[in-house]
Amino acid sequence: MTQASNPSRRQALKFLSGVPMLPLSGLAASSMLTACGGGGDGDSPTTVTPTPTATFVSASFGAMAAPTTTANRATTHVASTLTVKLSDNTEQTFNLAYEPFFLTGQEVDKLGGGKILAGSYFDFYGTEIIDRTLPASPRQFFSDSPDGTSLLKVPNAAVAGVANPVFAVVQFEYTTWAHDGTTDMYGKLPSPIAILTLDQNPTTGKLTLAKYHNVDTSPAKGLWITCGASLSPWGTHLSSEEYEPDAFLVKSATTNTTRTQFEAFSTNLFGSATTAKPYDYGHLPEVTVNTNGTGSIKKHYCLGRISHELVQVMPDERTVLMGDDATNSAYFMFVADTARDLSAGTLYVAQVGTAADPSTPYPFSLDPAAHATPMKWIKLGHASSQEIKTLVDGDLTHTPIQPTDIMLVSSVDPTIADPTATGYTQVAANGKVEWIKLQPGMEKAAAFLETHRYAALVGASTCFTKMEGTTVNIKDKVAYSALQNVQASMVKNQPTNLRPEVRLDAQLLAGAVMALNLRGAQTDTTSAAIDSAWVPVDLKALLVGEDITTDPTGMGNTANPKKIANPDNLKFSEKLRVLFIGEDSGQHTNNFLWAYHLDETDEEKKLARIMSIPAGGESTGLHAVDEINGWTYIMSNFQHAGDSAYVKASAQAALDTAIRTNYNDKFAAAVGYLTATSTSIKLNKL
Repeated sequence: MTQASNPSRRQALKFLSGVPMLPLSGLAASSMLTACGGGGDGDSPTTVTPTPTATFVSASFGAMAAPTTTANRATTHVASTLTVKLSDNTEQTFNLAYEPFFLTGQEVDKLGGGKILAGSYFDFYGTEIIDRTLPASPRQFFSDSPDGTSLLKVPNAAVAGVANPVFAVVQFEYTTWAHDGTTDMYGKLPSPIAILTLDQNPTTGKLTLAKYHNVDTSPAKGLWITCGASLSPWGTHLSSEEYEPDAFLVKSATTNTTRTQFEAFSTNLFGSATTAKPYDYGHLPEVTVNTNGTGSIKKHYCLGRISHELVQVMPDERTVLMGDDATNSAYFMFVADTARDLSAGTLYVAQVGTAADPSTPYPFSLDPAAHATPMKWIKLGHASSQEIKTLVDGDLTHTPIQPTDIMLVSSVDPTIADPTATGYTQVAANGKVEWIKLQPGMEKAAAFLETHRYAALVGASTCFTKMEGTTVNIKDKVAYSALQNVQASMVKNQPTNLRPEVRLDAQLLAGAVMALNLRGAQTDTTSAAIDSAWVPVDLKALLVGEDITTDPTGMGNTANPKKIANPDNLKFSEKLRVLFIGEDSGQHTNNFLWAYHLDETDEEKKLARIMSIPAGGESTGLHAVDEINGWTYIMSNFQHAGDSAYVKASAQAALDTAIRTNYNDKFAAAVGYLTATSTSIKLNKL
């Protein structure tokens, strides 16, 4: 996600039905019905064989044009279609629409009674955090930036007053501005997570918000900038904490923007500027939903302290591929010791461009026609979450670990006159070049608490820019990852590009989607076996954006509006064989949600624009749900609508007025899902 600024599973065929979704599975064609009576002897039942059900074969999204009117550009605009092909060679086409559960800042029904503001903030003690920047009208802070969303069901769920409960977990990344419209609140509030109890209409599939529950995040010491999210194979919500606070800057004696931001976060969370510890943030939180619509949270400290964006757990329920939304980011992988348990395991980081066969060292390329670039994996270490958390907290014999206990960093230590003469190594991490020196015996602490710097130190390819969402195509054993931008750290002759394996001739601001082949029987760089059958072995460009200097549409785009720009959220539908792509772009004035048809042979139909986000907003919360009680859903949110930095000056006034009208003076954003415009649609034929 920028600092400034889903369908399907596999079963009974329903898909996008009206304000709901549609059935993608039919009745079993071999089903037999029996009835008593009618037999020759009066005792034997009569067997009735109905006409076989026409079953789902394939689906394709019909593209919509980019919006051109102010009205359409200032809202969630949908003019796309879904066409479903059935086994009897018939087709059904549905017009799509967007259905919000709520706008943030709205009063909704609270689980347990009463009302609550959607997207509202609470401190460590459960007290409302009040925005007093307009003294005459104080109000509770609420977010304009909903993000990662998981739609799920819980066995034996029972919520009072809800006939057919389905749950959604929604996290709120940040609040852009305080009520006065000028006070920057980015990263200064503890991110809330809510559990929505939704009532699913069993006839139409429509989801209606029934109850809202704010999760108590105090067991995780609050949450820091929760961005993208995913649903684990075991039904929990895997959250994120991106842009981990630089502990060296937070602890610096010199005032700096990182320290100021973190102290404000600590004050809003704990009531004290010094209570929060930077090493408690930048980890992976996990939310479990209970049968009654409440939930619990725990934070895993052993998956690396990186800019977690949107992780993907592989079908083995142990291997986790992780997006790393940072400058000088890298590909990270975690292999848990035990399936369905992320509390202990081994952390790896990739080295790209290093071929198993030195005679074929294909370099990194953004040309989809080029050879795939090989990948090898460096083992950073093994740890349990409790082990690393104890380092952070301290215990009876050890004080809490400090940054300088782990390593020395020249950029924040003015006493180091000549790092080259004192055993330092030059690295590029978090968008800057530093000289660092590891303290003796601190490899494990460095691997899990100073992960970016340590990964660079041991030779990882820490040169990528804003690596966002990750998803998996299980059938083909291919993962997809988004590079929101391709900038300086990936371009040769640039100061932050210190890695010879990734040296492009020029930047590509519009970014790309990469495909990674997954294999078993792999070893790390020390020839030790990696205990996973889902290890990325190479990567190549799948889809590439295009920077432009002149926009023929006159809409102010600086990237080709017919192609993806700044891909962010990625989700793959096994049932539909579609890769969904949500944009976080300052290059498309209106960001889009795209459907990429993996098996489509017609290049014109392969990539389809299916939804447009309000101008200046970002497409977030993407979750492709193949089946919940037979219905399919594409979850989608947006954030910070009307961000003027993203809107062409000549269009700002009209769009600004319309967006302010639609979204509470630009303080509100929507949480919802993509659906069809008619109800009770069934995709099977009798």
